[in-house]
Amino acid sequence: MSQDSAAQEPKVGLFVTCLVDLFRPSVGFAAVKLLEDAGCRVEVPRAQTCCGQPAYNSGDRRDAAAIARQTIAAFEGFDHVVAPSGSCAAMIKEHYPALLKDDPDWQGRAERLSARVHELVSFLADVLKVDSVAAAFPARATYHDSCSGLRELKIRAQPRRLLASVEGLELAELPEGEACCGFGGTFCVKYPEISNEMVSAKVANIESTEAELLLAGDLGCLMNMSGKLKRNGSKVQARHVAEVLAGDRDTPAIGEGREG
Repeated sequence: MSQDSAAQEPKVGLFVTCLVDLFRPSVGFAAVKLLEDAGCRVEVPRAQTCCGQPAYNSGDRRDAAAIARQTIAAFEGFDHVVAPSGSCAAMIKEHYPALLKDDPDWQGRAERLSARVHELVSFLADVLKVDSVAAAFPARATYHDSCSGLRELKIRAQPRRLLASVEGLELAELPEGEACCGFGGTFCVKYPEISNEMVSAKVANIESTEAELLLAGDLGCLMNMSGKLKRNGSKVQARHVAEVLAGDRDTPAIGEGREG
């Protein structure tokens, strides 16, 4: 590769996310494949940890701010920062600047990072203008719009547009698709009864589509829904949208591998 062509490649820092790192590394590898296929030079900074959302949502602003500073430092120097999660991307993009607004040494750095942060599928579709992928995944699928991606980042059409290019994939719209699955990070721990009612309703709608495959862009939502599907004896398999767009049919479905 010439120096000129290398210079034209966007330098992308991949924010892997805690759940992907610990439970579903295949999502991270799929994200790298999709980004590299789209012409990006991808790096995964070793200094990254959590985005700080659990602490932030629990009211622990001090620890959340400390985590934010570490994340900002780890991802400075990249043209773009991409996460295979609407939830984590929204935390960094939407909440870091407000979280550090009273810190003059970090507010500007938070705002500059915010401007370069994207969720994976929206980055491919909106920034890189990818309109199709070279993947095949014969199945009838339905798609769950995660709350953070949908409401904070306005992600809805992008995954559907790219999934339409996957050979053999038939997409059935999910009834009440904008309803929360009940995961909500620490919400499912604080309010388990309410969370169970929400995921029960979601699973009933999933099964009504007669889909074989449940897709979403956030692993937390997928683990929550796949767990309920499995407890109900359902045969619906759950996968991250990145895995399907990358054509990864070898990795076991969520709930059937090490996270099961």
